[in-house]
Amino acid sequence: MNDLLLRALRRESVSRPPVWMMRQAGRYLPEYRAVRAQSDFLTMCRTPELATEVTLQPVDLIGVDAAIIFSDILVVPEAMGMHLTLDEGVGPQFPSPIRTDADIRALRPVEPREQLAYMLNALRMTSHALNDRVPLIGFAGAPWTLAAYMVEGKGTKQFAVAKRMLYEAPERAHALLDKLATAVGDFLVAQVEAGAQVVQLFDSWAGALGPQEFRTFALPYLAKAARRAREAGAPVIVFAPGAAWALSEIAAVTAADAIGVDWHTTPIAARQRTAPFNVALQGNLDPCALYASPAEIRTRTREMIAAFGPTGHVANLGHGILPDMRPDHARAFIDAVREWEWTDERIAAWNAGDLAGVTR
Repeated sequence: MNDLLLRALRRESVSRPPVWMMRQAGRYLPEYRAVRAQSDFLTMCRTPELATEVTLQPVDLIGVDAAIIFSDILVVPEAMGMHLTLDEGVGPQFPSPIRTDADIRALRPVEPREQLAYMLNALRMTSHALNDRVPLIGFAGAPWTLAAYMVEGKGTKQFAVAKRMLYEAPERAHALLDKLATAVGDFLVAQVEAGAQVVQLFDSWAGALGPQEFRTFALPYLAKAARRAREAGAPVIVFAPGAAWALSEIAAVTAADAIGVDWHTTPIAARQRTAPFNVALQGNLDPCALYASPAEIRTRTREMIAAFGPTGHVANLGHGILPDMRPDHARAFIDAVREWEWTDERIAAWNAGDLAGVTR
C-alpha cells in the first residue's frame, strides 16, 4: 500500500511528501464531466456506484496519493431534515432556511447509519475498489460553515444573515452549532468505521468571522467535532481557510493530527505558529498557480515543498482545484511532488535555513 499520507500525518520520515488535491474528483476532468452529464450532482452523491467511480478517477488518471470520497458537506443539514436543492449555475440552496428557535428544535438528530447510509456505502465500495492502493479520506463540513449555509439559505460573500444571528441571538446560534458539532463528529466516526482511513473537517467560511466571533462561535464547535472524530482512531485534518491567524489556536483546541494551510500564509509562518503542537501541515499552493506553464508549476511546487520541510507535510493546494483547470497542469503539480526526494543534502540545507540549497 502507498501509505505516504498516513506516515506524513504521523510525522514519520518520508522520502517525499504525499500529494492530493481538494476537489480532485471534479469538473476539470473530462471523465468526471462524462459521468456528470448522465446524472445530477446530488444523485451522484447519493448513488454509491457513481460516487465510487468519480472518487477513483484522480487516483487512476492523475496519480494522487490519496482518494477523498465524492460527496458534499451539506448532506449533514439535509440529514437533519432540511430540504436541499442544487441547480447548475445557482449552487446549493436551502429554500426554508433556519430563522427561529423552533426551526432549530425541528432539526432531527443524525443517525449516520440511517440518513447517511448512502455515503457510508460509497466509502465501503470505494475502499474495496481501491484494494489498499492509497488511503481513503472521508470528510464533513465544520459546524460554523454548515450553520452559515443553513441560516443564510445559500452561499454568499458576506454571510450577513448568518452573522446577524451571532449578534442578535447568540443563544440560538450556540444551540444550532452544538447540534451540528454532535452530528458532524458522529458522522466522521461512522465514516472511519465504514472504511475512511483519514477524515478532514472543512471550515470553509472561517474567514467570514473576525477573531472574537471565530473564537466564540466557530472554534469551540470545530474542536468538539474534531475531538469526537479522533475517538475513531483515524488521523484528523482540520482546514479553516481565511483563519491562518488562528493556526496555533486551532492546533491547540482541536488536537488535530494535521492543519490545512491556505495560500495566504507562508509555509514558514505556518510552521512557526504550530511548532509547539507537533502537528503536520497540509497545503498550500495557490490553485490559480496551476494556470501557469507546467515548468512554472514545477518550480513553484518545489519551492513550496522546500519551505514546508522534510517532516509532517502533505502537499496540496491552498483550496480546491478550479473547475476549468487543464488536467495536464494538475498532473504537472502531482508529478512535481512525486519526483521530489528529500536527500540528506536537502535535509541538511533545510536545517541550515538554506531554502535555495534545498531546491537545487
